[in-house]
Amino acid sequence: MTTTLITGAGRSLGLETARRLIDAGHTVYAGLRNPDAGDAVRSIGAHVVRLDVTDSASVQAALAELPQLDVLINNAGILGTAYGVDDLDADAMATVLDTNVTGIVRVIQAALPLLRRSANPVIVNVASGVGWPRYLQDPTHDEYPVQAVPYAASKAAVIALTVQYAKSLTGMRVNVSDPGYTDTDFNAHSGHQTVTEGTDATVALATLDQDGPTGEFHDRTGRIAY
Repeated sequence: MTTTLITGAGRSLGLETARRLIDAGHTVYAGLRNPDAGDAVRSIGAHVVRLDVTDSASVQAALAELPQLDVLINNAGILGTAYGVDDLDADAMATVLDTNVTGIVRVIQAALPLLRRSANPVIVNVASGVGWPRYLQDPTHDEYPVQAVPYAASKAAVIALTVQYAKSLTGMRVNVSDPGYTDTDFNAHSGHQTVTEGTDATVALATLDQDGPTGEFHDRTGRIAY
């Protein structure tokens, strides 16, 4: 039985990822900042654990509840409060980076002892095409109109972070996914993809075998070339 931990699993992409992996036979632990808000993910058969990626003690306590771990999906993330330059300050930047980037590091570092005991350890970091400069500069891409500096910078960092972890953790599959412009609470339901389409890349990367790729960036159509 494959045991999977998903951060930020209470709704939208995280909830759908949990549902699909449970259907695929995984035992899923859903990391939530507020377990009292976990009815939706409990209803699909996930085990809820209290996990705040900005709090090292919370992360350590959550990992201590797991009997084993084969797949880690770092899905938790925030958009932040700065949507342009005029409303941007250092605190707004730091808040987004602490959740979206440093939060991933907290969880991976705490999870490594369990992952190293797995026969097929997998890490999937959920980023975004908004962190991809080529898309941000191309008027034909959904990402082009986005002006938010913290969110874009944080997701660019997640992509680079994934490459570096993959180089260091050679016995694991470590990849990064781009959900695409998906209809979720995150964007006030303006996306044109369904949540199922938005989780295609994450689910595919979460179910890799040992001969699968590592250090790659994928969307639902496949690998995005660096």
